[in-house]
Amino acid sequence: MKKFCAYVFLGLTGISNVAFGKDAPLVSIPTHDAFFNAIKTHCGKAFQGKVSKDNVGNTFGDAALVMHIRNCTDSEIQIPFHVGNDASRTWILTKTGAGLMLKHDHRNEDGSFHTSTMYGGHTLDEGFAQVQSFPADAYSKALFIGSGIAASTDNVWQMMIYPRRFSYRLIRPAREVQVDFDLDNPVALPKTPWGYEE
Repeated sequence: MKKFCAYVFLGLTGISNVAFGKDAPLVSIPTHDAFFNAIKTHCGKAFQGKVSKDNVGNTFGDAALVMHIRNCTDSEIQIPFHVGNDASRTWILTKTGAGLMLKHDHRNEDGSFHTSTMYGGHTLDEGFAQVQSFPADAYSKALFIGSGIAASTDNVWQMMIYPRRFSYRLIRPAREVQVDFDLDNPVALPKTPWGYEE
């Protein structure tokens, strides 16, 4: 239990606090800013998604896939990803002072943290205004090894934002899955994600 709590603490604290100091100044990288701001322009809206790539089968079954760009500040965007009635997943995109960090906040239905939560990664370069990549960070690798899924230590998550489409992609050797969301057609807002307030 102590080990799990330590993992969650590190995941919540993030790279900005652990590696760069709590009060690290935000570095302005034009491609990061353009990417972040392009997503932020859709704040308050929800969009339907569909799987465009999945090399191991039907990961999400027939469940409706909806992303909700829900809470946005100058340094953080929260994006719940609903899979049917499962409201356990929230993507958290953060400006850290050295780039962008993506974390996956997984909750149980009672709002408590799932045993596998706050994994993700940090940008290693400037990327592009439309595409950013997040290789698994040290916290995530330790979590995956401890959970018996060492293959996930090679995970790279990508987010892509274009005028008409947002995509979320996971790649690693022998694994690829991508979900594309139609930005032209907002849908009804889903329920509040598990563990969050209205």
